[in-house]
Amino acid sequence: MSRNYFGTDGIRGTVGQDPITPDFMLRLGHAVGQVLRRAAARPSVLIGKDTRISGYMLESSLEAGFASAGVDVLLSGPLPTPGVAYLTRALRLDLGVVISASHNPFADNGVKFFSARGEKLPDEWELEVEAALRQTPRWVDSAALGKARRLADAGGRYIEFCKSTVPHTLSLRGMKIVVDAAHGAAYHVAPDVFHELGATVHTIGCQPDGLNINAGVGATAPQALVQAVAEQGADYGIALDGDADRLQMVDAQGRLYNGDELLYVMAADRLSQSRPLAGVVGTLMTNIGVEHALQRLGLGLVRARVGDRYVLEELAARGWPLGGEGSGHLLALDRHTTGDGIVSALQILQAVRRGGGSLAGLLEGVALYPQTLINVRLPEGSDWMRNGALADARAAAERELSGQGRVLIRASGTEPVLRVMVEARDGGLGRRVAERLAAAAAG
Repeated sequence: MSRNYFGTDGIRGTVGQDPITPDFMLRLGHAVGQVLRRAAARPSVLIGKDTRISGYMLESSLEAGFASAGVDVLLSGPLPTPGVAYLTRALRLDLGVVISASHNPFADNGVKFFSARGEKLPDEWELEVEAALRQTPRWVDSAALGKARRLADAGGRYIEFCKSTVPHTLSLRGMKIVVDAAHGAAYHVAPDVFHELGATVHTIGCQPDGLNINAGVGATAPQALVQAVAEQGADYGIALDGDADRLQMVDAQGRLYNGDELLYVMAADRLSQSRPLAGVVGTLMTNIGVEHALQRLGLGLVRARVGDRYVLEELAARGWPLGGEGSGHLLALDRHTTGDGIVSALQILQAVRRGGGSLAGLLEGVALYPQTLINVRLPEGSDWMRNGALADARAAAERELSGQGRVLIRASGTEPVLRVMVEARDGGLGRRVAERLAAAAAG
């Protein structure tokens, strides 16, 4: 059965357009409540959100939908996605709900869910919810309606959790850090985590107004962080995205480190501590240079489909703790059940402290292949897989890159675009090949 609403990361779209409307969210809350009540007589859920102005509207609609199905609701207010996952598990709740469109602009929003264990839910659960959406609502009677209340100090609880993921002996004293929260969900918690561990903290992207989330700041616009690190004379910069499950880092020289490099550092640090590690999970986009560097450490790289949920599924199947994407979604399952930008940053800073040098030093010898990524907007109803011109261009590109690079073409799971990626030892060649492929895809 195909899914009508759920994509690779929950339900997402433009606010005011189906399904990101108050009436749909009311129905969604009710349908999810119906599914929850099949396993629990009186379920309880936590709803968190990022800082988009539309979050107020969607939060109240979901709350009403849950209450109508006899589900109690806790409201955390703005809280990072991984914070909702943590609190859902810590408070023994039945479900965690996040209202966010992650790295998208403020005009978009969405909803994603976490299980009672703080993990992303499987496709089967999403299909069950979609089936419930097609059924006639079954309102509970007045005495059985759900109740709602605010969760006091949700941010403080999450801050303490983040700090608990590193040893008590870790101190960031003497380190100056710029924290960029993308005017998003971590604006009021991320700076405190690093400050309470001893760092001197300067902030950018920590003044949300409901409209400026991800606007020129954060993990998807890291040049603002590069500039701030230089201006402040900081040692490192940490950039999160709107819901704080994604991480990019910058050092004092202005070098930007992506998720592939940071995943390598996390893996190498564990090996340096004689902790067993059979391999790591990346994606189809993971840089070949990092794969080669991991092989030199004796570690294999397994490539999952693009999307942190698929990395997570592969890790769970293999019983491995480490995986991630170049975009900065990093998973350390021995620290948290889901990707967490703050927790990942702490793992990297811990590795730097242990190594006694710099982040650049930890990555010495890791040579990335230049990647060119072009997003091609698809006309409505088009089927890129039947594009003969694109197929011919791809075959020609693979012949041209034979032994020197690779091509990856895939449809986005969150936007109506085709992602064309070319990775080549010769960056200029890769860019030219990618541009030809993008032109063929655009028709």
